[in-house]
Amino acid sequence: MFFEIDQVLISRERIAARVRELAGCLAADLAEQLRCEQSGPGVEGRVVLVPIMTGAMIFTADLIREMPIKLSLGLVAVSSYPGESITSKGAHLAGELPRNLAGKHVVIIDDILDSGQTLHLIRKAIIEQQAASIRICVLLRKQVQRVVDVTPDYVGFEIPDAFVVGYGLDYDGYYRNYPEIATLKPLALADR
Repeated sequence: MFFEIDQVLISRERIAARVRELAGCLAADLAEQLRCEQSGPGVEGRVVLVPIMTGAMIFTADLIREMPIKLSLGLVAVSSYPGESITSKGAHLAGELPRNLAGKHVVIIDDILDSGQTLHLIRKAIIEQQAASIRICVLLRKQVQRVVDVTPDYVGFEIPDAFVVGYGLDYDGYYRNYPEIATLKPLALADR
């Protein structure tokens, strides 16, 4: 079925275990921050996860199922790899950012950190809304020179400078449903 897959870099078992660890760390950190703010009204429900669609949808779904805290989701769409591109073409908002983030504890969730442009764009827009705090959680951090300096608070895996698919990451809209993180055969990239 997935004949174009070349090499599996991260198995589904490793992904599942690491997502549980990330969720535990994130939930503990957020719960501690909320405990410190207990004196004020409306502390409950102040956690908003902002997954960057569409790549982060599977990661986010698995992550939130492991987080036993009250939270809401505010989806945002960003375009940076249009069509058959395997390199970032710059980040552009493809939809509107949630507008109710003032005073909230926001966690930006992305599938991969490579150039840094997407996360920089979203973080800047959230800062402008005066969020109480901003955290960044990425499944993958690619070992490359970044166009924009962005430091995530939570990282699932470090990966080499390779174009990867699976677990939400795509090439031309395909392979998001592949359950592992993998590279494609060069022929698959050339055929499209």
